[in-house]
Amino acid sequence: MLSHLSSQTTITPLPNSRPSPPSLRHLRLRLTRPHVTASLSISSEMSSASTPLHAEQFEKKEGKTLLEFVGSGEAHVDDDLAVLLAHVQTACKRIAALVASPFNNEIGKSGGGGKGSSSGSGRDAQKPLDIISNEIILASLKSSGKVAVMASEEDEFPVWISDNSPFVVVTDPLDGSRNIDASIPTGTIFGVYRRLEEIDHLPTEEKAQLNSLQSGTRLVAAAYVLYSSATIFCASFGPGKGTHAFTLDQSIGEFVLTHPDVKVPPRGQIYSVNDARYFDWPEGLRQYIDTVRQGKGQTGKKYSARYICSLVADLHRTLLYGGIAMNPRDHLRLVYEANPLSFLVEEAGGRGSDGKHRILAIQPVKLHQRLPLFLGSKEDMLELESYGNIQQKVNPGYEV
Repeated sequence: MLSHLSSQTTITPLPNSRPSPPSLRHLRLRLTRPHVTASLSISSEMSSASTPLHAEQFEKKEGKTLLEFVGSGEAHVDDDLAVLLAHVQTACKRIAALVASPFNNEIGKSGGGGKGSSSGSGRDAQKPLDIISNEIILASLKSSGKVAVMASEEDEFPVWISDNSPFVVVTDPLDGSRNIDASIPTGTIFGVYRRLEEIDHLPTEEKAQLNSLQSGTRLVAAAYVLYSSATIFCASFGPGKGTHAFTLDQSIGEFVLTHPDVKVPPRGQIYSVNDARYFDWPEGLRQYIDTVRQGKGQTGKKYSARYICSLVADLHRTLLYGGIAMNPRDHLRLVYEANPLSFLVEEAGGRGSDGKHRILAIQPVKLHQRLPLFLGSKEDMLELESYGNIQQKVNPGYEV
């Protein structure tokens, strides 16, 4: 796309607008048009913050946008999925702006400040931003025309959208929302399945439920979006297609490929877990933690603890640096969190487990089913699992 630009072409700013998600036709036109205008963040190695980037520098330094990547054929993404991803990324940009807004605290106050209600289904108490984020994603999926049903951590039951659309989307719209008021990173998680056409004859509620309870081995795409000092869209577009991370360039309003084909190191030196629960842990988990932080594990290196208490943030660091991110008690949702994140980790060469079994091999039986979750470097994970008893059964009902 940028080859049509001369090396002397200066890239100029776009106005701060938020266009609607493109149709596939508009997406293709955008990817093939012979010119582009954008402004780019200047890297520290450049001599002046006002120095314009030329097209060849853009192509070399910044890589493709998310829409260019999925629309180019390089990612082997079919047209329907490309359109869906275009709408999802637009929804996530809106959530990113909402999370970063100086007014989100006022939204919380207007909605009761965060002590929402939780149902007997196992859902967490809702905060106002959870509800708004859920509405943003639902509206985006409806407008895509590609989603038959959405199952959300924020809804007790799946929402049937369309009879003939090809995909099923499961999502945690705003993971870690309790951290919002302290400006700690949060995230969005989603997974994409094919609609089960063989059950189209069933009543709507039944087929919505069954479509949403597919095994993680049937995922066709998954992603998380990290809202932090940068907004990062980390995705896999199918089995065997790897994991890729795109960073939102605020100056052009696009996710730009910054981490192609992410590979989690086979070993790390970091474990991420709430150490305050140490005395509630089973013996095997305590032994593992004691061993690796003393440098007596298989690597002979002393491990460090890093814990943000935001699942997406802790996992993102683990993908880049290696190690293990874990919650050993029955706390994280299989459908909305464990399956999509395990898919991403496996595509990056890591491992996802509940402490005994591969996450993606576990058949969900309830929408809001919870389980322990261990994600990270393959060799670290295998060492941890060798200790046997690592699932926490004591669960006294922590307030925080």
